[in-house]
This record gives sequence, C-alpha cells and structure tokens, in this order.
Amino acid sequence: MHGYVFSCNNSLKEVQKIGVSENEPIGVAENINLKHTDSGRVTANLISTKMLDYSNRDFPYNEFVDGLTLYLYDDKNQKSTIVADYAIIYAETDLIDLQGNVVITTQDGNILKSDQLFYDQKRNGYLPIMRLHFKPKRTLFMVTDLTLTLNSPKPKY
Repeated sequence: MHGYVFSCNNSLKEVQKIGVSENEPIGVAENINLKHTDSGRVTANLISTKMLDYSNRDFPYNEFVDGLTLYLYDDKNQKSTIVADYAIIYAETDLIDLQGNVVITTQDGNILKSDQLFYDQKRNGYLPIMRLHFKPKRTLFMVTDLTLTLNSPKPKY
C-alpha cells in the first residue's frame, strides 16, 4: 500500500498569478453598468465599455482604457456627471485617477474641465493635476492648485 501526501504553501496571491503574465490583467469586463446603493437608494452609477482588472497586483487597481462616465446622486437624487477618456481606480488608496478631457457637470449646471484630476473617495474631493477650468453658468475663469469638495455621497469602487 502506497500513500502520498501533498502540501501547498503558496498564498492566494501566488495561486492567482499562475498562468497570468505579470503585465496582463487578471480579468477583463466589458459594457459595465455598476450601481452603488446606500439604504436602497442609488448614490452612484459607473458606466464603461471596458475595464481591466489588476487586483492581483501588490498595488491593486482597475483600469478603464476606453474611459468612463460616473453619475453621482445627492440626497435629493440630483445628478452630477463625471466623464473622462481614461481612468484608474486604486483599491488601497481610494483614489480615482481621471485623465483626458475630464468634464464634471454638477447638478446645478456648473461645468469643471481638466486634463487630469484625482478624485479622493475618502475626502469626496477633486485634486487637479493640470490646468483646471471651471465654468459657472454665467462667467468663465481659470483656477489652479485647488481642491474641491462636493456635497454628495461617498461611493467607493
């Protein structure tokens, strides 16, 4: 009678990397329509045609190579819209890096444009990296080195 005993010492992260090149995503999702709810009410809606999942990395993130549209709803269900050509959501820091033709339209019609913004989900604020244009309904002016805070829910992706 013969017996064999096998042991596996690999961590879950090591097992997840099997068969996946270090430069490749662990998953790809297409035509995403993700809704975040709080107490049964939709507080955010993320829409994108393609998401690359790099959650198997030491510093996990999701990449939106075709851009995204993010709708944020306040307590009165009024919608603000964020659109960007490209985005990365970093899981550990709760930062969203929005790049390329970033446009934020608030529920009251104000428009903010930038080449790149970081959205800090913990602080519910925007950190401009490049030139920032803010267009209220009646005037146009340029602001630099500004952190904006919105009065909206803090959805976490």
